[in-house]
Amino acid sequence: MMRVYKILARAEWEAACAAGRYEGSAVDLKDGFIHLSTAAQAPETARRHFAGQAGLVVVELETDDLGPALKWEPSRGGDLFPHIYGPLDPAKALSVRDAALGEDGVPNLGPLT
Repeated sequence: MMRVYKILARAEWEAACAAGRYEGSAVDLKDGFIHLSTAAQAPETARRHFAGQAGLVVVELETDDLGPALKWEPSRGGDLFPHIYGPLDPAKALSVRDAALGEDGVPNLGPLT
């Protein structure tokens, strides 16, 4: 069992909850999978891809709940990153919390396990 995280706009997550499925962000749709990060990877993901963006949330997921759609693939620096091929059921979220911007403009993800 391992926790993974998705950082996204609150409005996107609320729309996914209303629809009963999350298809991914514009970047996810372009790449053909939903980008996730481990606890160790998420702070750098926040810094690189979400700095200066307000209104974000961090969604916590359990890898065992994601089934065969979850694939681990090399990305930044050769690290294996979790990717979901297909839509995500919002009901699988263990938690969803705000990721307010810190003084440096980087989203504060809070404690990740």
